[in-house]
Amino acid sequence: MAGKVIERTAWAYPASPADRWSGEWEGGPDGAGISVIFNHTEAVGGGPRLHSHPYPETFIIRKGRARFTVGSEVFEAVEGQIVVALAGVPHKFENAGPGPLENIDIHEAGLFETTWLE
Repeated sequence: MAGKVIERTAWAYPASPADRWSGEWEGGPDGAGISVIFNHTEAVGGGPRLHSHPYPETFIIRKGRARFTVGSEVFEAVEGQIVVALAGVPHKFENAGPGPLENIDIHEAGLFETTWLE
């Protein structure tokens, strides 16, 4: 077979409701050169701590507003926008509210490699 279907059970967090995209998938074992995080953040201010990767990370904002720190820049991104953090650049984001934040984070590597900085 030249293609592969990845079932939701392989990437969704077990406690995640069926209508909520929340989970992680490392594509390397399936022959893909990317890994993906599906975020659903209810809490305003919620999000990952400052970190970096040896590869670029691309964020697709599906719903809500996110406040990003990428290097020395701080800015907001909204539904429909895409943000890119270049390889090695420290970054983080948080839900800027007022409602939930949904974003898809694409890592340009088949396995996650994260250095936590705070």
